[in-house]
Amino acid sequence: MRKVLERCPTCGGELTITGMHCRSCHTRIESEYSTCRFCRLSQEDLDFIEVFVRNRGNIREMERELEISYPTVRSRLNAVIKELGYEVEAEPAASAEVAEERRAILKRLSEGEISAAEATELINQLRGK
Repeated sequence: MRKVLERCPTCGGELTITGMHCRSCHTRIESEYSTCRFCRLSQEDLDFIEVFVRNRGNIREMERELEISYPTVRSRLNAVIKELGYEVEAEPAASAEVAEERRAILKRLSEGEISAAEATELINQLRGK
C-alpha cells in the first residue's frame, strides 16, 4: 500500500492535502484537508492492523501468526490504539502476568511435563493472585 506523505521531506513540517482531481470528469476541488488517522501510522503498525483484521481480532490467532506472546500482542495493539488518538485503559499488571503463567502451565500440560491434576492445582493457585 502506498501512503500519502505526511511530513515535508525538506523541513519535517506537517503536510496537508490541498487539491483533488476526478479522472473521469476532470472536476477539481481545492481546499485544505488533513490525512486520515490510519495514514499517520507506520507501515509496521498498518501490517499489524492487517493481521488483526484478518484474524477477526482473535489475539490467540495473532500470537500464532506473528509468533509473539499474548502480552506482546496486547502491548502492540494498545500502542496502535494510542497512535490513532484513542485512550487505552490501564491493564492491571497482575492479570497479564497471571494469563502468561496460565498459558505456561497449559503448555507444560500439553507437552506432558505435568499431569492434568497438577495443572489444575497450579491454575487454582493462580486464581488467588
